[in-house]
Amino acid sequence: MIRFHKEGYKIIVVTFIIAISIILLADKFVDILWLAKSIQVLTLVFVIIVLQFFRNPKRLTAINDNTIIAPVDGKVVVIEEVEEPEYFKDKRLQVSIFMSPINVHVTRYAIGGKVNYSKYHPGKYLVAWHPKASTENERTTIVVENDSVGEILYRQIAGALAKRIVNYATVGETVVQGEDAGFIKFGSRVDVFLPIGTKVNVNLGDKVKGGVQVIAEK
Repeated sequence: MIRFHKEGYKIIVVTFIIAISIILLADKFVDILWLAKSIQVLTLVFVIIVLQFFRNPKRLTAINDNTIIAPVDGKVVVIEEVEEPEYFKDKRLQVSIFMSPINVHVTRYAIGGKVNYSKYHPGKYLVAWHPKASTENERTTIVVENDSVGEILYRQIAGALAKRIVNYATVGETVVQGEDAGFIKFGSRVDVFLPIGTKVNVNLGDKVKGGVQVIAEK
């Protein structure tokens, strides 16, 4: 059975209401048969796109405090050492995952542990692969710590289409690896910042599966 994320419930209901209205109006008021059918088919295609965007497949996470799992579905677009200026203020290993509109957009906790930091930043809507998107776009920064891998920072970044980032992490709470950590609407990116020396298990261009695939380990 297909599951949908709770962040999409309202949009799905509104989409169905609008779609049914368009289909009925086209049937009643558009006299040209091919045009009426085209409008109805395009409306159904739009409904399917909305449904697939908010799908929330169940993922079985093999919980392991020594591993960092992919927080989202998508394509690995960055693996490099960078300066992380917001929280660590030192060199970190950045792994970035780009999500297209057809990917599952649920964000999951890359590790289990205690949330040490959670902050929302308003900003621009540059395309998600833009070099400045990580520091200038709308984003949230979350840091989770456990005894095995230390502190891991992940950053949800809005893209050109994404207009809302949902973050469930609250400072001080204990979270479970692989559980629902939030949602990013309509395409974007997640950056993960790891301690220098962390073994990375993915390569540039790899497609990863959130909540399941191990992207790095201590």
